[in-house]
This record gives sequence, C-alpha cells and structure tokens, in this order.
Amino acid sequence: MKFQLILKGFFDRLLSGLGIIFILPILAAIAIAIKIDTDGDIIFKQKRIGQNGRTFKIYKFRTMVVNAENIGDGLTVKNESDARITKVGHFLRKTSLDELPQLFNVFLGDMSLVGPRPPVTYFPYDGYENYPSNFKKRFVFKPGITGLTQTTVRNSVSWPERIKVDLKYIENYSIFLDIKILFDTVIKIFKPESIYN
Repeated sequence: MKFQLILKGFFDRLLSGLGIIFILPILAAIAIAIKIDTDGDIIFKQKRIGQNGRTFKIYKFRTMVVNAENIGDGLTVKNESDARITKVGHFLRKTSLDELPQLFNVFLGDMSLVGPRPPVTYFPYDGYENYPSNFKKRFVFKPGITGLTQTTVRNSVSWPERIKVDLKYIENYSIFLDIKILFDTVIKIFKPESIYN
C-alpha cells in the first residue's frame, strides 16, 4: 500500500495543478457571479480537521450569506429552501462547483482528490482528541474533495454511519478504488441526490 500512497500523492499534486490551470476561466466566472449576487467574500474559509488530526483552512466558494453558520440552523442545511443560501449558491451547491477551490488545498498538500471529507473542528466531536479511538482511523489518510461517502450515502445517514463508510474506504484502499470514486463523482454531479440532511 505504501507505493500506492506515494502514487496517490504524486497524482494529487499533478492533477490538481493541471486542473487549476484548465478551469481558471470557470473559477473567474464563478467569482464574478458571487460578487454580483451578494456582498461579502468570494471564498469561504473554515477550519477543518485533516490528516492525523492536524487542522487546516478549507477553501470553498461562498454559497450562503455572510456568517451563515451563526444564523438559523447553524451548520445544518436541511433543504434547498434554506433562506441563507444565495441565488448563485443554489446552483453551485447543486452542481458541487462550490468545491472547486479545494483544488488549491490539494495542491498545497492539505487534502487529496479522494479521501474522507474533513469535518469542522467542533462537530460531530469537539476536537480530534474527542473522537472514539476506532473513528480516529479515518484521519490516517488526507481528507478528500470527494470520497466513498460522497458517492454512496452522502448526507442521507448520520455522522457515525458516514465514518464507517470512510473506514471501509481506508481498509480497502487502492488506486483503482480512487479512480472509480472519481468517475462516480462525475456521475453524481449530473445526478445530484442526498445533498441535504
């Protein structure tokens, strides 16, 4: 597995770098649309827990009003009618285009193209140290832009159930599994489901 993880890291840097260059016009168009739609920052930054419990700032296109996590239902977005989601945000969430800035996270080495999604520092457990020991295994790998959870259960199950899927990914890891997940992710973009709780 060690060799496969080295390959994974190499392809992460290579593909994220090429991806950033290739989609620069799309990134620019989205940035302009967000700025025209609402006031506030174009990029949403948030502390997340990454590999081995190390925290980092994740980058996403802002899809909600400023300070949304301290308004209404907080971290929970129950459905697409949530008043905190902006007009442009509805489209970005439905197509997962809000995740594109995470290519910079991958290029910087904080994330991988495929892996368990990085949780916020205070939910579902308050800090890495408070995760049950068996659940801490999900942090052995770098967090991903997409993963087995996103292509299977997504947000349709509870966090403990999602973590079990993450552990299944880690225990059965292979380059071929990553390739399958990337293809499944593309399909999910055109056929979105379980986006909300």
